[in-house]
Amino acid sequence: MAEILPNDQKRYVVAISAKGLSIYDPIVIGDPVFWIPTNDLQALLDEGLRGMSVVGLPLRTRSKVVKIRVCEVLGYPVPRSFKRTQPRFPGQMFDIYIQKSNNLQVWNEELAASRRYAIIRVSATNVITQVKVVTGNTLVRLNTTKTWTSKYQACCIPGVQSAELVAVKDTERLLPFVVPNVDLGRIATPILDPAAGQILPIKTVFERLSVLVGQQFADSGADQERNRGAALHRLACETLGYRVYQDEGQFPDIRHQLLEVKLQTSPTIDLGLVTPESVEPLDVPMVSGQQIRHCDVRYGIFCGSVVNGVVTLTHFVLTTGETFFSRFPQFQGKVLNKKLQISLPADFFDI
Repeated sequence: MAEILPNDQKRYVVAISAKGLSIYDPIVIGDPVFWIPTNDLQALLDEGLRGMSVVGLPLRTRSKVVKIRVCEVLGYPVPRSFKRTQPRFPGQMFDIYIQKSNNLQVWNEELAASRRYAIIRVSATNVITQVKVVTGNTLVRLNTTKTWTSKYQACCIPGVQSAELVAVKDTERLLPFVVPNVDLGRIATPILDPAAGQILPIKTVFERLSVLVGQQFADSGADQERNRGAALHRLACETLGYRVYQDEGQFPDIRHQLLEVKLQTSPTIDLGLVTPESVEPLDVPMVSGQQIRHCDVRYGIFCGSVVNGVVTLTHFVLTTGETFFSRFPQFQGKVLNKKLQISLPADFFDI
């Protein structure tokens, strides 16, 4: 198996510094030179902030000191004063939240699907121990309290056929980059960014994943919905041909294939902060100069039944985001709240 080398995250820092960009200068999402992909952003911030002491600092001072350090880590000059922008670092489209507890509170604004949220863990002794960066879509999925700022939903209605391919081909944007014969186990892992010549056509994905209909697995653990999803995700990765299973809790689940996998044991499909057919840019690096959009993502919807602690996969539907609502009716409107509180899971920083 060929060795999969990590990206050189420092190249973004060098490029930003050399260009003299400020944290407020806009960057196109996915720009190969200046846009820092989420995984690389997390690695840079984690390395640069871990071990930093904020002992004795009032909350506002602590926030400013950490923001200054973030600028230094990413190659940005420190502004004379930090503007009250949303997000606080608009150039790279991310906010920071400094957390001693697992109770994350987002005030006076809705979660945004394409925005990144850098969650900075502070220990009881006021030392930064870890940084985790996730998108708004990921935070919505972590919200076990079901207190939503906003979300879209659709209705899952199983069809007569046990397996359905809604879109017979990928979107026009994605088509130039798909290849039917790709040895995924040799070249990649599920969490790598998509690349030209490494993306399976939607028809091939359908052929491989259709065999999962009828499969069963144990329904275990206190957090059943999450465990069910993880079990299906693992099965999907193995069936597609990956030799290893990895999951960082990001959207889409199988990032390398631009594939979101959902297990439905109820009729309501939670879609998060953005509708599948949206032409908003997806937080992945450009593929051969093309910006990937949410509508280019493929959605694999599995229907399942749970009987006596066993989950059985009964139906499978595969569609692009572009054609999603031609198969799954959308619920009208959003659910809105003034404040969002998210109880981060105990293993949040481990996934």
